[in-house]
Amino acid sequence: MQRRKFIQGVGASSLAFGATAAGLSHAKPKAEHKWRMVTTWPKNFPGLGTGANKLAELIETMSGGRIQVRVFGANELVPAFEVFDTVARGTAQIGHGAAYYWKGKSEAAQFFSAVPFGLTAQEMNGWLYHGGGLELWSELYDQFGLIPAPAGNTGVQMGGWFNKEINSVEDLKGLKMRIPGLGGEVLQRAGGTPVNLPGGELFIALQNGTIDATEWVGPYNDLAFGLYKAAKYYYYPGWHEPGTTLEAMINKEAFEALSADLQAIVLNACKVVNQDMLAEYTARNPVALRTLLTQHKVELRQFPADAVKRLLALSEEVVAEIGQRDAFSKRVYTSFRKFLDQSREWGQIAELTYLQARDLT
Repeated sequence: MQRRKFIQGVGASSLAFGATAAGLSHAKPKAEHKWRMVTTWPKNFPGLGTGANKLAELIETMSGGRIQVRVFGANELVPAFEVFDTVARGTAQIGHGAAYYWKGKSEAAQFFSAVPFGLTAQEMNGWLYHGGGLELWSELYDQFGLIPAPAGNTGVQMGGWFNKEINSVEDLKGLKMRIPGLGGEVLQRAGGTPVNLPGGELFIALQNGTIDATEWVGPYNDLAFGLYKAAKYYYYPGWHEPGTTLEAMINKEAFEALSADLQAIVLNACKVVNQDMLAEYTARNPVALRTLLTQHKVELRQFPADAVKRLLALSEEVVAEIGQRDAFSKRVYTSFRKFLDQSREWGQIAELTYLQARDLT
């Protein structure tokens, strides 16, 4: 009897020890690094804001909780256009935005987001990952103590929402339009007035007449902002942003404080989000466009040919001029232009002819 009680006691102790050990093995590890992410997007905004959230979640999950990332939307910690400086100072360890917002730091930064009549999303990824683009981008941001990484893409955008019809190139003159980056400079040369506003201010500005038109992203995001309530006409194509790359900017000191495996996790999490966001926009935009057209009776318009032709010519001028501003801009422009030329040749043979053939039916 005593022997049986002893065996039972040992068994119970073993089970208890095993349960404790199992509990310890599944306990959430203590965070080795607590990061803050600031973004240029409204908190939880579909596609853009949720893409930033997903990046934070991926970093935390892939690191087993060793890196914890708290996300702040625009104006929660800092205004949208102060993200770059906030991360450069180290007040936040990572940011999510778009490089064309930082042209005040370097005009060459705009090449790493969107160039009018430039590279599509697929082509941008090709240039950045395999055409030398990311190396140039990293060289640029290094002087600010930052490490850049592609972290999302919207694909080709829409031309924007207008409260006046664009029937010819003349209608661009005097147009007050929210349009950032190089697209804004092109509009200015066409006689318009570019205005740079964060996303959260677009609806009111359009509704009260502060601006006559605004571009934002595309149907998925434009529907979420309710821009169809503030403007009558929805124009295409998005000549100014044919494949907008979004970025993660990482404070270099914070990044170098990570172990090699955690560094790889952060950079690969950015790659995952870069791919996933484009897939999401590809899936959501057609559905949202159908909603805008059928439920909200939006008037879809194509820019007139003479306006597109003029915008193309002006874009060539603007981009070439920026490419000659200084030695570094020239290197970026030369690399970008070379990749664009070879992509155009391949695209006409492969992508364009395929799409035309597919639409024959």
